[in-house]
Amino acid sequence: MQELISAIAQKTHAYTAFKWHGMRCSFTKRAKDAMLEPDMMDLPIRPRRNRKSAAMRGLMQETTLTAANLIYPMFVQEGDENTPIDSLPGCTRWCVADIAAECQRLYELGIPCIDLFAVVPEEKKDAAGSEAWNPDGVVPRAIAAIKAAVPDMLVMTDVALDPFNTYGQDGIVREYANGSYEIMNDETVEALCRQALCHARAGADIISPSDMMDGRIAALRAALDAEGFTGVSLLSYTAKYASAYYGPFRGALGSAPKFGDKKTYQMDPANAREALREAELDAAEGADMLMVKPATLYLDVIRAMREHTNLPIAAYHVSGEYLMVKAAAASGWLDERACMMEALLSIRRAGADMILTYAAPQVAAWLREK
Repeated sequence: MQELISAIAQKTHAYTAFKWHGMRCSFTKRAKDAMLEPDMMDLPIRPRRNRKSAAMRGLMQETTLTAANLIYPMFVQEGDENTPIDSLPGCTRWCVADIAAECQRLYELGIPCIDLFAVVPEEKKDAAGSEAWNPDGVVPRAIAAIKAAVPDMLVMTDVALDPFNTYGQDGIVREYANGSYEIMNDETVEALCRQALCHARAGADIISPSDMMDGRIAALRAALDAEGFTGVSLLSYTAKYASAYYGPFRGALGSAPKFGDKKTYQMDPANAREALREAELDAAEGADMLMVKPATLYLDVIRAMREHTNLPIAAYHVSGEYLMVKAAAASGWLDERACMMEALLSIRRAGADMILTYAAPQVAAWLREK
């Protein structure tokens, strides 16, 4: 072969052809620099043609991400101050007086929906979590303020007892003489109905139960309909996993469990088929939308659920997923914008119609620049 190459180099217009891995290639001696360069491969199918320019790539794009796909989780607290959240950089615990103005800004960015979470002082917590259905509580007041200022903003509210009870558990806790505990299902569902009705009366558009109790969708639908709130939607936390990635959120909310864990009601991260069973039950009980939480670590579950149901699917890009990108970017190891956009696009590609993310305001701003 070396002799052949030498012979070609000596002849300016020499030509040879040979087969390389079954493909016909040709080489031509170029006089200007005496370099041998490939001229043409006999390839009728060239996928790169569909990637040859920004305009062509846009034409071929299969998945899109817009501000209309985003839901922003927001924290509301008592008092007159707004407090930056150390565990969630870029996020704030808002006071009722200022949360409406922030929602106006979000709406102008194109974000159509926010999800409200209550930050409850310790002195207002009790074993039953009764502050959850206080009509003068921080969540009902925030709902009313937001709907008065930004009527078209969709207000979704979290329904669960962990921010409100002294145990940091999503349900009502029964203590036994031997020191053990049990999260009571049916008693919790009754309390959740009180909480949901409190929010609906204040003007909530969507109720989103995150507790993972059995039968709560049917009970919530019946309770809402019985009081005439037939237009209030239910977004069920259908597959909420007992994930290790919720830590920054629990720090923001002050809702970490005071004992044990949440594995008797949240799902085992090892299971995917179980999520489809939960989806079937939620759909049969009257859920309007289903959710998978977390998101990027459970793309397979999102995809399986997308293929299993025609209901809209939400995915929660949780605090740990968000903070990993923020922390790596702050250290200079990752491009925050590129990585955050890629993560959210992957969730959409897996089949999610909407994404709850703490990055929503920044992403909406980036999308507007684009």
